[in-house]
Amino acid sequence: MKTIFSYIKPYKWPAIVALCLMLIELSVELVQPIIIAKIIDDGIVMKNLETIGYWGIILAGLAFIAFLSGIVNSYFSSHVAQSFSFDIRNALFSKIQSFSMATYLRFPTSGLITRLTSDVQQVQTVLFMSLRIMLRAPLSAVGSIIMAFIVNPTMALFLMIGTPILVIFLYVIVKKGVRFFAQVQRKLDRVNRVLQENLQAIRLVKAYMRNNYEEKRFEETADQLKINTMKALRVMELIMPILLFIMNMSLLAALWFGSVEVGNGNANVGELVAVVNYAMRITGSFSMFAFIINSFSRAKASAERMEEILIIEKDIETELANSQNSVLSKIRSIRFDHVTFIYPNTEKLVLDDVSFTIHCGEKIGIMGATGSGKSTLLNLIPRFYEPTSGAIDINDCNIKELELKELRAVIGFVPQQSMLFTGSIYNNISWGKRDALAGEVKDASTKAQILETIENFPNQFDTRVGQKGVNLSGGQKQRLSVARALIRKAQVLILDDSTSALDVKTESAFWEAMKNESATMLVVTQKIRTAKGMDKILLLDEGRVIAFGPHQELLETNEQYKRIVLSQQEQVGEK
Repeated sequence: MKTIFSYIKPYKWPAIVALCLMLIELSVELVQPIIIAKIIDDGIVMKNLETIGYWGIILAGLAFIAFLSGIVNSYFSSHVAQSFSFDIRNALFSKIQSFSMATYLRFPTSGLITRLTSDVQQVQTVLFMSLRIMLRAPLSAVGSIIMAFIVNPTMALFLMIGTPILVIFLYVIVKKGVRFFAQVQRKLDRVNRVLQENLQAIRLVKAYMRNNYEEKRFEETADQLKINTMKALRVMELIMPILLFIMNMSLLAALWFGSVEVGNGNANVGELVAVVNYAMRITGSFSMFAFIINSFSRAKASAERMEEILIIEKDIETELANSQNSVLSKIRSIRFDHVTFIYPNTEKLVLDDVSFTIHCGEKIGIMGATGSGKSTLLNLIPRFYEPTSGAIDINDCNIKELELKELRAVIGFVPQQSMLFTGSIYNNISWGKRDALAGEVKDASTKAQILETIENFPNQFDTRVGQKGVNLSGGQKQRLSVARALIRKAQVLILDDSTSALDVKTESAFWEAMKNESATMLVVTQKIRTAKGMDKILLLDEGRVIAFGPHQELLETNEQYKRIVLSQQEQVGEK
């Protein structure tokens, strides 16, 4: 919780002002019963209209001050709460951006979304309500008890009979509430995950007519959320009747004793009215505890979930090397030296003792069966993951010793799954280079064989791209992703099966355009016609390198590569 509270510190003065204004409101409320007692004892009982008028005006003036304090308090409370949520949400997003892939995979995407939305909202609401009204309840209860003792200590003592029981009861309920609402938030994560998966795969769901299945799956998940929420709320609902029962018993005891004291002449009617007034305020404050504890329990559970993200130690994404001299001004070689890799929290070897060297300007085709480790190998170069053992060197320097920003600045990366952002085509291409000029965007589009397609759109480069490129074909998305990488003019170009959706003519034109590129290329492909055009081919099998060399050499020396070539030739022949 300490980390979460640190985000309130910048707004401590507005928070202090809000608290002071809230205390003014509370002070007026606590003074009112004493003034009413004076009006009764010195005015009504004594039939003194002047006294009634005098204290009535004071009472009205105090009420007006409380009214103004409440309005200004709302402004400052809102400012603090909204500013806090803005800062904490940005801090969470920034922290998530700094995650290494290994850290990112520890959290489901839906869980991260819930933390940035629902969890932030829960804490923001409680912070606002605390500054506005929630703190008034316990302070009002304590203040009313103190004022009751000032008016008549003996009668006030009867009001305190049930207090120890209430304190113990509320402590137990808070602990249970925090635990139950943490479960509720986890179930909300699950609901978001199912919803996210369904919306992303909506075409597949419709194509396979699995609407009923998905509806049932969502209903089951939502039902678990409902059950957990009801369980938490049932515990919270115990608060109100128990609080009211204990407080009403205490109030009846105070009334009985007070009436006896008034009858014996040991207390005034005004004192009894004041004590009863304070008793009602205490009862009202305690009845609000149900809402406070409910909100606090949810907020504490949410704060702990957010803190889980914020306290994650700095990892590879935020590490910077201390090297003063850049070794990446010109990349001469990339070398894998006995690299082994196992994904976090698994035991299966994905890469096993991989060693090879790529020289400047070489184009390397990477082939292998599904699950052979092709994409994983590429992901190690920009340090999305760290090798379990072995080393990756660029220009004979271990990439762990390079500044991460410098390393990724020389890499153009096209992932296996084309990812586009909502916005224009121009924005999606220029996203690859912050200060890209219009000419560079057009040049990258030309090389990626997408320019003609763009110019045929009514709005050309201003054409809007739907979420994840939903309004574009697979080939169009791939070529836009490639254009985004090409605009960087990077020294290393990584293409992870990025031409799979292109027809033969378009792909041939693309590779023809790539012949003039000086970048060192690593290209995952399943097509022999693509691999033949590479300088060398790296063949992987179950994470091990079984062949590395030019097409003709592998064709003559490696039986597995030869079988792949023959199988694709037969497929072409069958067509």
